[in-house]
Amino acid sequence: MTMTMSEATAALTAPGQMFEMGEIPIRGIPTRVWNNAPPTLRNVLELSRGHGDTTFLVYEDERMTFDHQFRAAAGLARTLAHDLGIAKGDRVAIAMRNYPDWVIAFWAAAGAGAVIVPLNAWWTGAELEYGLTDSGAKVLFADGERAERLAPHLPGLGLEAVVVARPESALAPGQVELTELLGSSPSDGVLPEVDLQPDDDATIFYTSGTTGRPKGAVGTQRNICTNLMSLFFVAARGAMRARGGETPLVAGGGEQNSYLLSVPLFHATGCHSVLVANTAAGGKLVMMHKWDPERALELIERERVTNFGGVPAMVWQVLDSPDFDKRDTSSVKSISYGGAPAPPELVKRIRQHFPVGLPSNGYGLTETSSVTTMNTGEDYIAKPESVGPPVPVCDVKVVGDEGNELAPGQAGELWIKGPNVVRGYWNNPDATAATFAEGWLHSGDVARLDDEGFVYIVDRAKDMLIRGGENVYSVEVEAALFEHPAVADVAVIGIPHPVLGEEVGAVVQLRPGASATEEELRKHVAQRLAAFKVPVRVWFREDPLPRNPAGKVLKRDLRDELVGDQAPSG
Repeated sequence: MTMTMSEATAALTAPGQMFEMGEIPIRGIPTRVWNNAPPTLRNVLELSRGHGDTTFLVYEDERMTFDHQFRAAAGLARTLAHDLGIAKGDRVAIAMRNYPDWVIAFWAAAGAGAVIVPLNAWWTGAELEYGLTDSGAKVLFADGERAERLAPHLPGLGLEAVVVARPESALAPGQVELTELLGSSPSDGVLPEVDLQPDDDATIFYTSGTTGRPKGAVGTQRNICTNLMSLFFVAARGAMRARGGETPLVAGGGEQNSYLLSVPLFHATGCHSVLVANTAAGGKLVMMHKWDPERALELIERERVTNFGGVPAMVWQVLDSPDFDKRDTSSVKSISYGGAPAPPELVKRIRQHFPVGLPSNGYGLTETSSVTTMNTGEDYIAKPESVGPPVPVCDVKVVGDEGNELAPGQAGELWIKGPNVVRGYWNNPDATAATFAEGWLHSGDVARLDDEGFVYIVDRAKDMLIRGGENVYSVEVEAALFEHPAVADVAVIGIPHPVLGEEVGAVVQLRPGASATEEELRKHVAQRLAAFKVPVRVWFREDPLPRNPAGKVLKRDLRDELVGDQAPSG
């Protein structure tokens, strides 16, 4: 490349350019911002109408244009505001799998000025109940499966309305079907009046807590719109360098991008980086009922998919599919992933199988509204072990045990500052104070920086496992096992898996004279937590679990002993 990253960044962020930056106080902290970012999600929705009759959503044999989606969302927003009494700041929850209905509900709530609460569709009824109760949601949009799962819990929640999409059985009293609501909503494309500002609350995404209960990360309008501009910037910088300095188009002006949506919309990546970005840019979202690599290849060919990814395991599955050579994948221009460690070998495989497809890897958290760093194109090929440098509006530093900033090459906790960092945890001041200080997010991840500012994630956040892109915090599973009367001590560890990355394992010491079987303990956890958190293997141990002088279980020792050299780090 003839243009360096710093040269391209300087050109794109210069005064008067699309990506110029300024500095403003956010909650009293001077913060760099994108000057030209849309102020709110509602503005993004309004901009999307300009894409007109272009196809926006594809699900199985269903298709929906941008204009159709906008009219449906705008009409539903007015129904929320005028008929269901939703005012600015009221919480509207969504509990469903990836359906077009999820998208309509999201944009309708955004258009009404509500705070959107996407709930994990894999959660049990009790977990969903917690999310609804903790957030104080007034309205719930649920698909048929989630509505049935929640049925025993709904009477005591005090919801103003339960709107069911694609019901699988007769609706319970007080529930209304989404199609009925849409049929009675205005279709003139007029949004309800609401005064929204960039630092107003926009979303609450629940992230597994280190104390056993999920925490609601409160994202503002600015947080999410910052992520949108950061994604546009990374794409523009990559294109500019590839063209030797020619200023690229940010969005539009060519063939429509087609994105295969393979990650849940209830995660920040799926919502902020896929849904919001494609809504703004005019991209086509191709949705799947559930992940299947053969179906993915079929859709890549049928819909001329230009972008796909998710977590690294999904990319591996596509590359290893027996159908790979049978399908036309020549349309793919970008393969992006995150959410789990990506081995350098994956970059080589992508280059072999997608000659024109550039790989990219990123790092971010729910608390950073998705993207903090991105490693793309030739930079990623040169540094495949890195998650890239931070986007220009973000600052990162690596901090030692004494709170001192460490030099490049030294490993410590990664701290992040920027307009994408959420304002805190919903109704949880203690957790907020422990994680956010003076504008800095203490990520809990161990990282190092190189001399060029590229970030390398060295170790996992606290005791988290990542199973197929889903975060599983050990303490939550341990808390469930400790509820069994026969369990005296327990440690949850990660078991390597070639596709999922890790699976959940548990080492258990039973109480003297007590007995329990592996299957009994697995059923015990399954009654309390989502299926992906249930241990696939339980080891019973007679001796006490190994601990350091501070009393912390030495999980690395247990992993080395039980799963050997294949144990994941962390």
